[in-house]
Amino acid sequence: MNKEEITFQYLLHLGDNSLILGQRIAEWCGHGPILEQDIALTNISLDLFGESRNIYQYAAQLKGDNHTEDSLAFLRDVLEFKNVLLVEQPNIDWAYTICRQFFFDTFHFYLQHELLKSKDERIVEIANKAIKESAYHLKWSSEWMIRLGDGTEISHQKIQNAVNDLWEFTGELFIPSEIETLAYQSGIGADLNNIKQLWHEKVKAILDEATIQIPTNDFFQKGGKNGIHSEHLGFVLAEMQYLQRVHPGAEW
Repeated sequence: MNKEEITFQYLLHLGDNSLILGQRIAEWCGHGPILEQDIALTNISLDLFGESRNIYQYAAQLKGDNHTEDSLAFLRDVLEFKNVLLVEQPNIDWAYTICRQFFFDTFHFYLQHELLKSKDERIVEIANKAIKESAYHLKWSSEWMIRLGDGTEISHQKIQNAVNDLWEFTGELFIPSEIETLAYQSGIGADLNNIKQLWHEKVKAILDEATIQIPTNDFFQKGGKNGIHSEHLGFVLAEMQYLQRVHPGAEW
């Protein structure tokens, strides 16, 4: 596999995470608990869509063969997506949404800093643009973790349940796929080991402040990076890709 193909495949890892999580939290638009947080979460969704668009544009240029940002987002099937299982998990309630967001935001924030070390100038540009947004996302979700965990008895129990249930999806963030390993060895991708240590330190600090117990479970789900997904992703793609598949190439 040549360097251009490694870069293309690695970009799909990055873009798919942002796209699918962006689509997931977009489901909250108009349904947030209060107007301010409805708008905040919708803006985070737009940030993630913007990042995925920048990534797919670069990937499409590398791939050629009439690929576009839209074809990469809307015309690939479930098995072709490389996002981690965490980001495709359903919202369920506000606590689950916040917890999923916090786990990913922490990873995403440190990932952008690692990508600044990439030998690929375009990846550095994309990461540099996303850093300020990811910093805000992490601040926002961290504050909500603390608010729910150190709030009422009910809010504490709900966020603790979310942490307990979603914890098993966090390990995959740091289990490198073959492409991620090749990308790192080529100087293109991030060092997941560096991110793992920083992630655990930040997560522990926030959960301690929120009086939330860290699960002791050491079993972690995996497979998303290799196209093996939960049943949830199919439903996400069915809704997200509907218009493009019914009206191929449609433009406003």
